Amino acid sequence: MFSIKGRTALVTGAASGLGLAYAEALAEAGASVTLTDINEAALVQESQRLLQNGWQVRWAVLDITDRHQTQQVFDDHLHRYGGLDIVFANAGIDTGQGFWNPEGYRNEQGQVDTYDPETWDKSIQVNLTGPYNTIRQAVRCMKSTGKGGSIIVTSSNAAVMCGPIVGLPYMPAKAGLAHMVRQLALELAEFNIRVNAIAPGPFVTNIGGGWLKSNPQAREAWDSKVPLGRVAEPKQIKPLALYLASDASDYMTGAHLVIDGGMSLGSIL
Repeated sequence: MFSIKGRTALVTGAASGLGLAYAEALAEAGASVTLTDINEAALVQESQRLLQNGWQVRWAVLDITDRHQTQQVFDDHLHRYGGLDIVFANAGIDTGQGFWNPEGYRNEQGQVDTYDPETWDKSIQVNLTGPYNTIRQAVRCMKSTGKGGSIIVTSSNAAVMCGPIVGLPYMPAKAGLAHMVRQLALELAEFNIRVNAIAPGPFVTNIGGGWLKSNPQAREAWDSKVPLGRVAEPKQIKPLALYLASDASDYMTGAHLVIDGGMSLGSIL
């Protein structure tokens, strides 16, 4: 049930972090994968590393806010592989500090009345409109083959909880993604296109400049906030990603699966 051998997949934001973990999991399980990212140098480096493992991967530079480029990348994938079975709409950006900084003091630039409107616009464009652009092209390709498919969106536990140190637009963007997943799951069920979301909590990625990688004190502080006692590594998301990509989840659509070590359980602990 977990086999995806012979299927084709496309992952956005695949040059690092969770997107790279998704791409690795898919390629290792036998899928032919197109890795996309706006960071060309990292994208080429990681794609070549996966190729050296003998896996079937290719890469394409992609800014998900560019609708014409997004369509072209999906068209190129179809031309190369003749179909599209799995898409991870993963690419996103950090939105800066929230109304508190990690030390527990008010961040003067993170208040609703001081937050930079241009940063708001960019954050919504990348974190909400970008996944819409991605899903739009994924659906077009999947409908064209008539075989259905699986679309997985990277949401966040920020879609179901609030937090003072996360930049303001991140919260409504991820909450919007969660509801868009439900709406599209309803719309696309007729075409056997499943749409689900993975909602990560704290993982060690490049979000926020990769500060959990470089700051041991910050890492220790975050470990203490997680009920399971640790921040996760990207490899820990692979089993869930493979589950949603494969036929093991063929009766699941519209789900929003939180993977955060219990953080969103909040005050009950």
